[in-house]
Amino acid sequence: MVYFISDVHLGFWNREKDKQRETQLLKLMSEIKSDCETLVLLGDIFDYWFEYKQVIPKYFYRFLNMLHEFKDSGIHIEYVMGNHDFGHIDFFKSEFDIDIYKTDIERIYNGKKFYLSHGDGKAYNDRGYLILRSILRNRFAQKVYMKLHPDFGIGLAAGSSRKSRKYTKSKNYGERDGMRDFAFSKIDSGFDFVIMGHRHKAEIIDYKNGKYINLGEWLRKPHYGVFDGNEFKLIKLDIEFA
Repeated sequence: MVYFISDVHLGFWNREKDKQRETQLLKLMSEIKSDCETLVLLGDIFDYWFEYKQVIPKYFYRFLNMLHEFKDSGIHIEYVMGNHDFGHIDFFKSEFDIDIYKTDIERIYNGKKFYLSHGDGKAYNDRGYLILRSILRNRFAQKVYMKLHPDFGIGLAAGSSRKSRKYTKSKNYGERDGMRDFAFSKIDSGFDFVIMGHRHKAEIIDYKNGKYINLGEWLRKPHYGVFDGNEFKLIKLDIEFA
């Protein structure tokens, strides 16, 4: 089985409220662990992530420990970076042997072609974000940022993440859905499944011989995806967060 999760945004709410979602995520991961061959994390698992040489955000330790358990069990993990958890350097690779991909990836599962993307930057009028993303992910810019004290730097990352969400929520992206059209173009080029997150709108759209799937979000109505080798299912957890 291949499982897909995105847009959990751990760290968004206050700690007490955030623990509720984290607990549900850990519960799901415990349940799928026995038959999971590959876990695909499609970005924004964290609402903010920035790591220093000796410091990482402390509140995510339970989830990080679960990733460690998955790797120890022989489960392969793919991690595509989102627009919020952009501050990855080498912690995931050095500690868990998990590669962090800054760009979209292509995979074949049981003979089916998958195009995997967080989805950011696919809107038609999102040039400003693309410029900002290139700056935030620039190694030199990150080295400069690391000169800040970790308490201040991680706090600034968290605050900036919340402001970014307000901007994204209020932004008018136009009538055409750039993510959907991008997915359709990939299906036209031969992909069977195009899977993204980012938009926080859970849906499966059939197009010609393929499917475009958006994994939704975990802030209100948690969803995850699963591919059993033949069929892809988008599953909503039986819980909603206020």
